[in-house]
Order: sequence, then structure tokens, then C-alpha cells
Amino acid sequence: MNRKLITTALALLLIAGAAWLDMRKAGNKDAQPRPTEQSAATPAKPQPAPAPSAPSPNQGSASPTRPATAQVPKGNGFDFYVLSLSWSPTFCESGDARDNDQQCAVGRGRGFVVHGLWPQNDNGYPEFCPSSEPERVPASIGRELGDIMPSMGLIGHEWRKHGTCSGLSQRDYFTALAAAFKRVTMPARFADGRRSQNESPAGIERAFIEANPGLSANAVAVTCDGPRLEEVRICMTTSLDFRPCPDVDRRACRVNSLTLPAAR
Repeated sequence: MNRKLITTALALLLIAGAAWLDMRKAGNKDAQPRPTEQSAATPAKPQPAPAPSAPSPNQGSASPTRPATAQVPKGNGFDFYVLSLSWSPTFCESGDARDNDQQCAVGRGRGFVVHGLWPQNDNGYPEFCPSSEPERVPASIGRELGDIMPSMGLIGHEWRKHGTCSGLSQRDYFTALAAAFKRVTMPARFADGRRSQNESPAGIERAFIEANPGLSANAVAVTCDGPRLEEVRICMTTSLDFRPCPDVDRRACRVNSLTLPAAR
């Protein structure tokens, strides 16, 4: 009897143990985390990088009112430049023009030409400075400047008197001179030297100011040779920006009216 009870009890214990093990396995299976939608789904394709935004209209562009001058050699040892523009017909009527066929031969029809680019101080100006550069300007530079400065004699003189005081080499000085001339927009009415005109100094200044944004009345001066227009002088920084120059302006011509003679 006791043996039967013991055998029955052991059998019941084995059945109960097996059932417990099955329940435990089932519970562990249910406890496994479900895959999220992202992990269960097909991996998403990488999104393309957004295209860079377009630059604004002014980004990286030169100013519409002035040429870029990043490559212009910068002079040193003075305060500013004076760009001197000579009315060629007045010069050609003077005694200084004899034998100057480059500029004054009949049919040339030149109006404004470059007299010089002068290093200037707020009071006075330097001239004929010591320089390691040669005094003589090669003809190759003269040919490059022929359209705006049509006289090798003048080119050589301007280098010796003014260019040597610019702190620049001979080549760099004339590069800056050509850039300064290009910086100025010539008023249309003065573009042709073959037409005689009459105008007041103030009217000539006004024409240059209207044609050149940023140029003010105290940065430009008109000079005269008696009743005739001689020159227009425009003051610039070494970066070729327009700037005031009261001392230059004070020496301007004060007559009421000037004649602009026509080229021969």
C-alpha cells in the first residue's frame, strides 16, 4: 500500500514538473520584444543631400558702379593720388606741343588724355624721388599706353617726376595709371575732341560727377589755361576709390565760362 502511494505521488510530481517547465517556456517566448515597424520594414533608402541654396544676386559679384581693382598695385609713402586728365586740343594749341605728332597730328581728334597719376599728400606733394628703377621708360610700355597717354616724352617725364614717388616699380606704376583712367567714366559730351564747346568749370565738374557714382564735388577740380579748359583732376585713394582733396579743390579754376577748343 505504501509503495503504491509513493509511486503515485512520484508520478504526480513528474507530471506537475513537466507542466511547469512547459508554462515557463511559453512565458519566455511571449516576453520577447516585438520588432518595431522600422526594424521590421525594409531599410529606408538614404535621402539625397539638399541642394545648396543659390547665392544672392550680389554674392561674389563685382560692384556695378566700379571695376574690380584687386590686382591693381597699391602705392605707398603718400596720402592719395591725383589723376590728371588733360584736354588735348588745349595742349596742342600751346607752344609746348610743337613736334608732338603722336598727340597733336591733324586728324587725331583726341579729347581727354592722361597727363599723369600724381602721388599727393594732404599738404603738398613729393617729386623726383630716389628710385632703384631706371629713369628711361621702355618703348614697350609707351606702346601699351599710347591710346590714353600718347607721348613717350610725357611718359618718361611723368615717371621721373611722379612715378618714382609712388613706392612702385616702373611697370606697376603705369599699371596703376592705366587702371585709374579706366576707373573714370568719361561723360559722353566730352568723349569726342573734334567738337568745340563752351562750359563753366562747375558744369564740367557736374558732368563728371553725374557719370561717376561716388565722385563728389570736393574730389574733382577743373583747371584752366586762360579762357580754355586745361585739365580735370580727380582725387583717388591708393585703391582707386574717389576721395575728397580740399587742397586740390582750392586751386581749381574760378572763371565763369571756359572754351573747350576742338582738335585739329
